[in-house]
Amino acid sequence: MSGALASASSPRPSSRRLVVAVAALLVISIGVQVVRDRGWQPYEPATPVLWFQSGSLLQRLSLGFQNVVADTYWIRAVVYYGGKRRSALNGRDFSLLDPLLTFVTTLDPKFKVAYRFGAIFLTEAYPNGPGRPDLAVALLQRGLAATPTAWEYAHDIGFVYYWWLEDYKAAAHWFAKGGQLPGAPSWLAPLAATTLAQGGDRQSSRLLWSQLGESEIEWIRRNAQHRLQQLHAMDVVDELNRLSQRFTTREGRPARDWRDLIVGERLRGTPVDSTGVPFELDPATGRVDVSRGSALFPLPWPGRGGPPAP
Repeated sequence: MSGALASASSPRPSSRRLVVAVAALLVISIGVQVVRDRGWQPYEPATPVLWFQSGSLLQRLSLGFQNVVADTYWIRAVVYYGGKRRSALNGRDFSLLDPLLTFVTTLDPKFKVAYRFGAIFLTEAYPNGPGRPDLAVALLQRGLAATPTAWEYAHDIGFVYYWWLEDYKAAAHWFAKGGQLPGAPSWLAPLAATTLAQGGDRQSSRLLWSQLGESEIEWIRRNAQHRLQQLHAMDVVDELNRLSQRFTTREGRPARDWRDLIVGERLRGTPVDSTGVPFELDPATGRVDVSRGSALFPLPWPGRGGPPAP
């Protein structure tokens, strides 16, 4: 009886050790961060590898914390992509980007930002990205399989086909499919007909980018603004090439520099693009294009070639 009473009156185990351990870990983490901030750089192998090669294995090892691990891998994917973009040209190997995105979306199949941003990262042409629109389509299709009512994924797939693959029939198919999904905006379904009728037309491209410019995601809005600036620059280049051709026909030779065209075609000054960088004039051919030093270079000409010959 006395033993029972003693047991009943015994206090619960103290959590003091746990508190002390957490405090110690916090102090250690702060110390590590101070060392990093003073210039210490972690070791990076010459050939980066992933510790885990299977998203499903990583999911099982997450022990119920899949969303937390997904967030961690998403941050890693963003840092990896940004780091490669800032690295020297000979170090821009984006080969781990798709595996990282696969990990993220396997761990959290509802991670909308990872699907949409990840697709943009994958489609960016080298050297600003891996130039893999096929992987972007596959990523978005997995997102649509996980959330069949997400019209945004169907829209984005259509956009990849439209802008990067120039497959307007496939683009129209996905725009039409997205327009049939719940909550889809009223402009999406009619976009299919516009794409089939005017695929590759700059006006339809403006429509697409203008719609993306209203996205709730700031990075997508900025990217849309950049593309709209490129489309405007293409219009200006077409007009300048028309003037350059007229000068060549009249004078019997291409313009040697902008001064020739300023005087001969009564321009107000050296033309500049929307970023303030002067357009380039090739004295051998008279062809005009945006400067290689401009943030708008290269312009998305059909076939991703240069501007039409003047």
